[in-house]
Amino acid sequence: MPTVYVLNGPNLNLLGQRQPEIYGSTTLADVERDCKALGAELGLEIAFHQSNHEGAIIDLIHEARLKAQAIVINPAAFTHTSVAILDALNTFDGPVIEVHISNVHKRESFRHHSYVSLRAEGVIAGFGIHGYLLALRHVAKLVG
Repeated sequence: MPTVYVLNGPNLNLLGQRQPEIYGSTTLADVERDCKALGAELGLEIAFHQSNHEGAIIDLIHEARLKAQAIVINPAAFTHTSVAILDALNTFDGPVIEVHISNVHKRESFRHHSYVSLRAEGVIAGFGIHGYLLALRHVAKLVG
């Protein structure tokens, strides 16, 4: 069964509490539950992680090189700042799908640039938490 790492960046641990007008009321635990349920349906093993620390996300990407066939990543604010995460993703051989809960292009101009997009096969933004499920459906076609 192919393994997909679903990686979440800073402040996503506060999903459901932080700015619900932008991010909704669903918690990260709800997202994890939904991803694992869909993963089982699609024949994917889901390894779900969140960190507020850039280095921890990089370590997870390095781990995924040995254990995963794909990465779905919501790098949150690191999207716009982290060349280090881009460099780590460039060491991963499988598909990478970038996910954003909000439509970053309708927000502040600094959010319009993504380092991660330079590596990602695709970007899903503005579909709320459903974006994670769309990403997993696409990954299943790529690695299945």
